[in-house]
Amino acid sequence: MKRIIIVGGGVIGLSIAFELVKKGCSVTLLEKGALACKASGAAAGMLGVHTETRGNPSMTSLAKESRDLFPDLAEELLHCSGVDIGLKQNGMIIPATTNREQHLLRGEADSPEGVSEHLRWLEERELREMEPSLSHSFIGGLSIPLDGNVLAPRLSEALSISAASKGAVLHEGTEVESLIMEGGTILGVNTSRGRLYGDEVVVAGGAWSQHILRRLGIVLDAVPVKGECISLVPKEGCLNRTIVTDDLYMVPKADGTLTIGATEQEGSFNEDVSAKSVSSLLARACTMAPELADAAWRKAWAGTRPKTSSRLPYIGRVPDVEGLSLATGHYRNGILLAPITGVLMADLLTDKDFERGLSHEYTCQWNRDHDSA
Repeated sequence: MKRIIIVGGGVIGLSIAFELVKKGCSVTLLEKGALACKASGAAAGMLGVHTETRGNPSMTSLAKESRDLFPDLAEELLHCSGVDIGLKQNGMIIPATTNREQHLLRGEADSPEGVSEHLRWLEERELREMEPSLSHSFIGGLSIPLDGNVLAPRLSEALSISAASKGAVLHEGTEVESLIMEGGTILGVNTSRGRLYGDEVVVAGGAWSQHILRRLGIVLDAVPVKGECISLVPKEGCLNRTIVTDDLYMVPKADGTLTIGATEQEGSFNEDVSAKSVSSLLARACTMAPELADAAWRKAWAGTRPKTSSRLPYIGRVPDVEGLSLATGHYRNGILLAPITGVLMADLLTDKDFERGLSHEYTCQWNRDHDSA
């Protein structure tokens, strides 16, 4: 039985653990804090293939494949864990306020990709009928019917319960201090609770992956990005679909709340929420949907995501280092890409003949400083 150590207990690490135990591996997952206590718990849970990956064909293809895994995954996790992840396949709308925006969005709808995904331009009247709470400043919008959202904390909870039920060992409060390496091969990890050995180590620590890898002289092309969100409880039916503009998203959740986000601050691990950010998010949301001014306040929070310059995640083995793989750099798409990342990493680590096209784009975003290794 292959022994796999996963470093990081966010949604990516948990998805990998779940898929690996289903393939008969011995899996130990190590998390410094509590499971899904960082970006995974702070995520809006959007499954926004077309809103989050526009202009990035490689990411769009991967995201579509992952989004399409969610219906079956939701049923599987409900059966294994009893947790409903709150999957809503209610679509998204990108509204337009100018003729230029209308022209660009019509072009997306008419493109071959748009046709295959059933994208459609909504005239102003139809937009009003579908989302009557939106501001009258919008002249129409792009309908994206196949995208949706999940309750992010529940997804991580369901994955953790399901993985554990199938034999994965999940250790919270266990910090990985360094990797054990001999002769170019990773043998295990040094942790705050002692040494642990395995056949493979997967680093899936999100924005904190860099801290572990630097000790091997591995530098990822990634920076931490802080994002702040707020949650309201609007009246029933205020918004029926996720609404996305260039600087704001509003996501109606299965539990009746509305998640609004997000600010962005590069280079910050600080998870405090500022009054300025809350004020800005509220003002923009109420401008887009004036009825939200009467919504009940719920909460505000922040999370830190890893962003690569290419906006592509790192998924795959580390060249020149035997026994070490990475699954990080998912930025705003950790929830969306969790299913496919778990499947790909499980296939990679258990099938020596695995030839799935983990393209060079996903495995070249690092540098090795041999002098410091």
